[in-house]
Amino acid sequence: MVLKRPAGGWQSRIDRVFDGLEAVPGASLSAAQRVEIDAALGRYLDLLVTWNERLDLTAARGEDELVDLFVADAALLARFAGEAGSWVDVGSGAGAPGLSLKLICPELPMQLVEPKSKRVTFLRTAQGSLGVRGLEVRREQSQTLPPACAAWGVSRATLAPDLWLKEGVRIATAGVWVLLAQGEPPEAAGWRADIDVSYVWALTGVSRRALRYVPSAAFG
Repeated sequence: MVLKRPAGGWQSRIDRVFDGLEAVPGASLSAAQRVEIDAALGRYLDLLVTWNERLDLTAARGEDELVDLFVADAALLARFAGEAGSWVDVGSGAGAPGLSLKLICPELPMQLVEPKSKRVTFLRTAQGSLGVRGLEVRREQSQTLPPACAAWGVSRATLAPDLWLKEGVRIATAGVWVLLAQGEPPEAAGWRADIDVSYVWALTGVSRRALRYVPSAAFG
C-alpha cells in the first residue's frame, strides 16, 4: 500500500499514542520534551513514507497503523527506560522499536541490529538525516553478537517470544523486553518478569503486552 504524509502532519497521531499511555505507570514526558519528540518522530515518519515507495520497508496498511507500529511500543518502553545502560534492538527492520525509542530518549546508547542490507541503508540514512548520536547500526544477525553486548535487549516479531527470550538473556545483562500481541509469556531459567504491562495501540485498537525479564537474583 502507498503511504502518504498526512496533510496536517503527524503530530496529532503521535500525541494520541502518547496520551493513550498516560495511565501506564512509569516516567512521563514534559511538554517541552513532547514538542521536540513530536518533531523528531515526524521527520522519521516522513522518511519512512518516502523510502517505503521503493523499498517496501513496512507492512503498514495506512497512516494510523504506521504510527502505531513505529511509535506505540517505543513510547511504552520509554516510560521504563530510565535505568542506566546501553540498549540493543535485534531485528530492527526499519527501526521499530529501537530507533523510535532513541528519538524519544536521546540519551540512551542504542545498537540497531538488522541483517538486510536495504534496511541497514535506510537506518544509516535516517541516523544521518535526523542527526542521531550515540547510535550504532550493525548489519548482522543476533547469533553473531557477542554475549553480554548490552545492558537491555528488545526485539519485536523477529523471533518467536520464547526464542527471543533465550537469545536475549545471552546478549543482555540487565534485562530483556518481550513484546507480545497474543499468547502466553515465555520463561527462562534464572530470569523473572518484574514488569508486565498490558496496553492498547491508540490508533488501531490492537491489544499489546510488554514484559521485562531481569535476573532472578535481582529479586533478592
